[in-house]
Amino acid sequence: MVGSDGLPPGVGGKPHPRMYGTFPRILARYSRELGTLSLPEAVRRMTSLAAESFGLHDRGLIAPGKAAGLVAFDPANVGDRANYGDPTREPEGISWVMVNGELVVRDGRHLGRRTGRRLVPAA
Repeated sequence: MVGSDGLPPGVGGKPHPRMYGTFPRILARYSRELGTLSLPEAVRRMTSLAAESFGLHDRGLIAPGKAAGLVAFDPANVGDRANYGDPTREPEGISWVMVNGELVVRDGRHLGRRTGRRLVPAA
């Protein structure tokens, strides 16, 4: 499965470039460029496999009753651009992002909304 950790913006310090680049890098490098993962398999490893592994039953799939977390991206152009000098550089090829049913990225730019929440696995 694919995942990352990092220091979120607004809490001080400088985040690692993976905070902005992990998922776009998987889609660009390992799916599109190297063909190590098919696009559907890369997306599955970022979504339903991770949700299932952590017992997050209302996440990871697009279905009635699930939390609305969606990302619209262009598979031909998605990619990471963050680096150690500019670790918060936005990825390319992502049109919009919805977290918990609210738009948080539009036209590749973060709107300043923080609609995510801490997730706790189901018992």
